[in-house]
Amino acid sequence: MDWEGFAERMATMARDLLAQESVEATLERITEAAVDLVEGCDAAGILVLHGRHVETLAPTDGLVVRSDRLQERLGEGPCFDAARRLGGERVFRIKDFTQSEEYWPDYVGQARGLGIGSMMGFLLYTEHENLGALNVYSRRPAAFTKASETAGWLLASHAAVAFSSARTADQLQQAVETRHTIGEAMGILMERLKITEDDAFALMRRVSQERNVKLRDIARQICESGGIDG
Repeated sequence: MDWEGFAERMATMARDLLAQESVEATLERITEAAVDLVEGCDAAGILVLHGRHVETLAPTDGLVVRSDRLQERLGEGPCFDAARRLGGERVFRIKDFTQSEEYWPDYVGQARGLGIGSMMGFLLYTEHENLGALNVYSRRPAAFTKASETAGWLLASHAAVAFSSARTADQLQQAVETRHTIGEAMGILMERLKITEDDAFALMRRVSQERNVKLRDIARQICESGGIDG
């Protein structure tokens, strides 16, 4: 493994991740980098758990989606466990799908038919967040070396920070847009109903509660229709 060259490519990737304009673009760049930087990797994706439901993000190949669906259906698998952070483990690995597996026997037996030869899962985490798992696949058995695992872990560490940062930036942008929409809706109500700013906000909040609709959605409806429908 040319670690000096790897370090240079990682530095370029880290800058590139921070330059992405959306969470989706950031995740796509992460999985593309996994295929490019992790020796032996043919496909990559990010798995996020919502209870027992699996969400696949930025897969580079349909193989990733099929593997995640299988793990969800069986309720077992290395990526599943990496996303749940069971037992404090941060890296999970199946070296050879042609061999029996003690921990995930059902998954390995059925995933073999998907064309998976070997795989690894890396927990994506920061000090305050567990973000899911970065998963890398090879169609060849025993494709991943110790160097592959180290490279994957380093990539996952950078990816977790970029993922968290992108998500935070996206949430802040949504908050700014929501605040702007609410302010615009309040202005419309104040003008049409000749009421104060406090009364406009109180009206929107009451309608939101009565209809069980989020305040930002009520505001959007007002902006689109010029008033409160119904």
